Amino acid sequence: MSDDLTLRENWTFASELVFRDEIHDDDLNYFGVPFFSAVRGEKVSLTANTTRWLHPIGWLETNVVQFTDKDHYFHDPAGRTFHLWARANTHGTGYAAIAKVVENDDGTMTTSLVKAPSGKTMTFVPCPGGQMKFHILFDEKQALFWLLSSQSTDSMTRAECLPPDRYNLPNGERHRLQLHFSKNCIDWCFAGIVSMTSSPKEARHYASMAIAGDDLVVLSRSGDERAANAHNGNFISFHRVRDFRGLVY
Repeated sequence: MSDDLTLRENWTFASELVFRDEIHDDDLNYFGVPFFSAVRGEKVSLTANTTRWLHPIGWLETNVVQFTDKDHYFHDPAGRTFHLWARANTHGTGYAAIAKVVENDDGTMTTSLVKAPSGKTMTFVPCPGGQMKFHILFDEKQALFWLLSSQSTDSMTRAECLPPDRYNLPNGERHRLQLHFSKNCIDWCFAGIVSMTSSPKEARHYASMAIAGDDLVVLSRSGDERAANAHNGNFISFHRVRDFRGLVY
């Protein structure tokens, strides 16, 4: 492991999979994605005062997970498949976007969409807080995935009716940092609130975590009343969830 990981030439890249080339708004129906009509390749204002911007649907800010449970539908006995769990920009809440990467015999890696046993393409899966950047961490001791994400409580208020300190779209609430656990990355159990504020301007979001013995340690991109807005915070906050495995039920 002596290679300099800051140099591009020291990395092996998987094939690219571009959301807008694979997923088309007109093909989606029955579950409200996208929630608003958007113009592909452009951002448009959702309100007359142009303070709330709408971007086309897509995926970003990806987590890499591997399913080692041999009974999981996505398990690869060869150990060469890695699944991508990404933030889903749908204008709504509660979904993550997924894809997968398979390592080939020659060392190359192929990225593709995921198929359900029915043959249907799976792009969106249930994920609390999947509308914002989230972090998934696997705990080998209990064989559970832990999810750190933003809790949304008010995504159905019309954009023009939102208070001035709410950032951008109705689904952009980001001042409640929540924790879930799951055995399969689909069925998530609520474990608690890591941190929250009383004002939607004072963010606790875009967090990451690590296991430190029996605790979870968390870093959050945060803000207080002096922050420019909920997106552009003004400090990093540290949090500790003590005896986190005791939250499992």
